[in-house]
Amino acid sequence: MTWVSRYCQWMARPKNQSQRREALVSAALEAAGSKGLQSLSMTDIARRAGLTRGAILYYYDDMDALLTEAHRAGIERFCDRRDALVEGIGSPRAQLAVAIREGLPSGPDDALMRLLYEFDVLSGTSTVHRDLVRTMYDRQLRTYRAILERGAAAGEFAPLIPLETFAMNLVALEDAYGLHIVAGNDRITVGIAEEAMHRAAEGLGAAPGQSE
Repeated sequence: MTWVSRYCQWMARPKNQSQRREALVSAALEAAGSKGLQSLSMTDIARRAGLTRGAILYYYDDMDALLTEAHRAGIERFCDRRDALVEGIGSPRAQLAVAIREGLPSGPDDALMRLLYEFDVLSGTSTVHRDLVRTMYDRQLRTYRAILERGAAAGEFAPLIPLETFAMNLVALEDAYGLHIVAGNDRITVGIAEEAMHRAAEGLGAAPGQSE
């Protein structure tokens, strides 16, 4: 079988198109995490996916379309995973501890988190990416706000400021510390950032408990 025949056969199975799109998105995230958005090319993604550049263009019109989908997938992986972990915990104090821990990068080599920060830069030049950055912010805000609301209702928290403002402050700290971590600032380690967020929350009336 020639490469042309194999290519046509590969394209001729529409029932697998969603799987192939997911595979291409994963390849884009991996390649971008390794090379960074600024130097990323379609060839890099094709190589990572084990395909030709033309095969990728069958599914996505251009690089921006693929990166937009990768950005959306990255948000889902980050936010969905954290929300699932939080929902599996009963105590709001423990939920807050887990939300803080999972919202920070695992370290300077956290490729997905570094990539999401890089996407933030694109928000200034792309309406689509700006909307996606806003979507991620809304997800972060909703996670913290829901935990604070549950804690206040259960009597575990006694917030000293409005819950919306409290949640906004936690998101701001999460983003600021996370950026320093992925940038390799050795003055702000994951442990230091996590402890600082705990103390900030405690000072405003919502002390995180021991995470499960």
